[in-house]
Amino acid sequence: MKIRVYDEVSGHAELTVQEMAALAPRLVSLEERVPGIQGQAFELKAWYAAWQNQQQHRAEGEPARMTVEAVDEFQASIPWKELGEAVFLFEQNGEPLGKGFPIRLYVPNGSSECLNVKSVVQIRFQYTDDSSQEATYGFKNQVTLEELKFRK
Repeated sequence: MKIRVYDEVSGHAELTVQEMAALAPRLVSLEERVPGIQGQAFELKAWYAAWQNQQQHRAEGEPARMTVEAVDEFQASIPWKELGEAVFLFEQNGEPLGKGFPIRLYVPNGSSECLNVKSVVQIRFQYTDDSSQEATYGFKNQVTLEELKFRK
């Protein structure tokens, strides 16, 4: 399964979990960030910087927000400033995730209690932020024209 990554400046890509993890400069034990939960993870911001370095069109600054969407169309939109400790869990006990496959987002110390999003299949980086400075989450009930084109 591939994860769709959209960036307002850099464009979009489809990456496997293995490709994402290989790009990460450093893997971390999830328990370092989320006590009591074991598994292998990669730091979101470090991964994003490494991914940006591979793009033809790179963003000058950092995004304002990141939005993730799960396979069940649950989504969370999180201000970039809250993502300093964020990680994507991709492996437990040396195996791909059983629960929360393909990757799972953990945002320790975020403004919302709902910042553990399982089964992430889409990641979107936005540079303009017209919304609240707090994280938002819920089930999606609209599909944009861009998403329909990308699904073909």
